[in-house]
Amino acid sequence: MHGGVYLEWPRPQLAAFLAATPDVLFIPYARPGGISHDEYTELTRAALAEIGCSVSGIHQHADPVAAVNNAAAVFVGGGNTFVLLRDLHDNDLIEPLCRRVDAGMRYMGASAGTNIAGMSIGTTNDMPIVCPPTFDALGLLPFNINPHYLDPDPASKHQGETRETRINEFHVHNAQPVVALREGTLLTIEGGRVELIGAPGGRLFRAGAEAEELAAAARLDDLLNDL
Repeated sequence: MHGGVYLEWPRPQLAAFLAATPDVLFIPYARPGGISHDEYTELTRAALAEIGCSVSGIHQHADPVAAVNNAAAVFVGGGNTFVLLRDLHDNDLIEPLCRRVDAGMRYMGASAGTNIAGMSIGTTNDMPIVCPPTFDALGLLPFNINPHYLDPDPASKHQGETRETRINEFHVHNAQPVVALREGTLLTIEGGRVELIGAPGGRLFRAGAEAEELAAAARLDDLLNDL
């Protein structure tokens, strides 16, 4: 959140989510520059220490696949989604992550780490600065997510596409729903329950339909029907 501290506003939700699995494996691959993997991991370690969690960076493990196989909780940080997906493929981590989540491992993502939880990275806001083997993501969810969603500004003189336009363009070629999350919101997904948390709310886009406004505490359980 603008003016806030990293991972501060969702601290109560993070504390509840990680209460039973306080040892967290952090994946910092999404940061392509400006901050090292060690620095990003240390930033995350300090933030999650506030809720009693310990953090290790996957790059600090000799065997990344073994690290995922032994993890009880994984946090995939934000940055560039294309870099993140490429590096996950390069380290043979796609299948282990999916298998471990299916087995009950806690998965937490921010920004790029949220993008890859859906069916594809086709609704990310990033520039494709590298080329991953595929745009298919982890497919943990039968829908896509658009973090950092910005509403159209009627007063803006910007002549380019709005986020709404781009998501509608996505639906010309793709059928899966897209959950657009404004800053200061998150999705919690547990069993068959999907809930949007955060006062700014979000929007639900479906192919061939008008976008639906989502208020705080909106339930989206029906989106899991195709999982």
